[in-house]
Amino acid sequence: MTETGRRRVFLTGASGNWGRFVLREFARRADRFDVVALVLPTPGDQAAMAEFSGMDTLEVVTGDLTDYATVERCVRGSDFVVHVGAVVSPFADDHPELTHRVNVGSARNIVRAVRAQPDPAAIGVVGIGSVAETGDRNPPHHWGRVGDPLRVSRFDEYGQSKIVAEREVVDSGLPKWAWLRQTGIFHPGVLEIRDPIMTHTPLGGVMEWVSVEDAARLLVNICEPGVPGEFWGGIYNIGGGESWRITNWDLHAGFAAAVGVRDVRRWFERNWFATRNFHGQWYTDSDLLEKLVPFRQDTFEGALARAVENGPAALRLAGKVPAWVVKNLVLKRLAARPRGTMRFLRDNDEEKIAAYFGSRAEWEAIGDWPTFEVPAPDRTPRYLDHGYDETKDPADWTREDYRQAADFRGGTLLSEDVARGAIGTPLRWRCASGHEFDGSPRLVLTAGHWCPECVRDPASYPAQAERNAFLAQLES
Repeated sequence: MTETGRRRVFLTGASGNWGRFVLREFARRADRFDVVALVLPTPGDQAAMAEFSGMDTLEVVTGDLTDYATVERCVRGSDFVVHVGAVVSPFADDHPELTHRVNVGSARNIVRAVRAQPDPAAIGVVGIGSVAETGDRNPPHHWGRVGDPLRVSRFDEYGQSKIVAEREVVDSGLPKWAWLRQTGIFHPGVLEIRDPIMTHTPLGGVMEWVSVEDAARLLVNICEPGVPGEFWGGIYNIGGGESWRITNWDLHAGFAAAVGVRDVRRWFERNWFATRNFHGQWYTDSDLLEKLVPFRQDTFEGALARAVENGPAALRLAGKVPAWVVKNLVLKRLAARPRGTMRFLRDNDEEKIAAYFGSRAEWEAIGDWPTFEVPAPDRTPRYLDHGYDETKDPADWTREDYRQAADFRGGTLLSEDVARGAIGTPLRWRCASGHEFDGSPRLVLTAGHWCPECVRDPASYPAQAERNAFLAQLES
């Protein structure tokens, strides 16, 4: 806490879509918080900070998350580190080396910097993961929770980088941390996104979205007094709750209706959209975070209406443009651009076709709109088996619990000397492929991690599942 009596927060990613909303929320609580924001020296990042020029409780530090000295300077004297900054998709997938250097390197720098302080236990570290860590969860496997297998979609370097960063924080040994896996964030600009990655989203896929306002409120609320001690040391799914559990079709149709288009099918062809290999799920456990740190105020309908109302005029006029113009001059061209599904087919990119459709024959069998049925996934929650007795208090976990979990994953627990209930102490494991690795019971049993080498090879997940019952639950 600073001399003013305000809590000091080191915020990363302040110039991004989510980060700016977080900073605005801190500005509204300027009587309680001082903020240090680390911002890249690029013209775009610096321009994004112009709106906060009058925020007296804000210190902007120009620098890079991969520079340890700069990170340590920002951590010094802070009560909280709220680490939002990251290289994200689709840019991340085209620049894998940069993505891992920033997303993993920044987590390591923050952990190192907090350890270097006189009292690391006085600093709460909040790390941000992603629903992308759990990859393709199309129906009937669309219900999920923390502890389910981590299996990233093919070609998703962002998701891969977040798995590694999560390992760094969860097994860091820091006294006070939390890891939040962010879902799709509904922000005002989401309806203006015009990138071929939109064709990667299966129409029948799901997402439990959250509004950017609620997500910002959550992060600031974590820094307020009164957060229960049980919150710290946990891994959580951020989700908006029941009203935000929609399908990708619902998102398209909802946007079209909001701008006055009766039938969104007039905007695109059904077979432009992938049938697999994206991410998204409905959560059985997202209400836990709301219970510990209440933050939800928005509904999908309200956020959608606000986004359309506050968006550019072109967005509100989209419904007045002839549908054939939108379809042929905008969206068809988008699908044919690099990274678009129609480009994969045009170029006969067999790897991408297999990843997003299964095969060319399966793509050809998709059919057109007359045979389309509006997706209606089962709304009864389902739970995967995590391979151990989940009714048992982690404080009572023993080597036998860990052995059972390893066996369920087709592997072996190698560590012999295991202390009861020491869930944060890394142990030695071996996967079915013979790779050996370290990971705490919290990381493996609670968070769903397993072999860090095998998870890097999504193309082999079906083969891995033949010897891994944990993973096989998602291959049927």
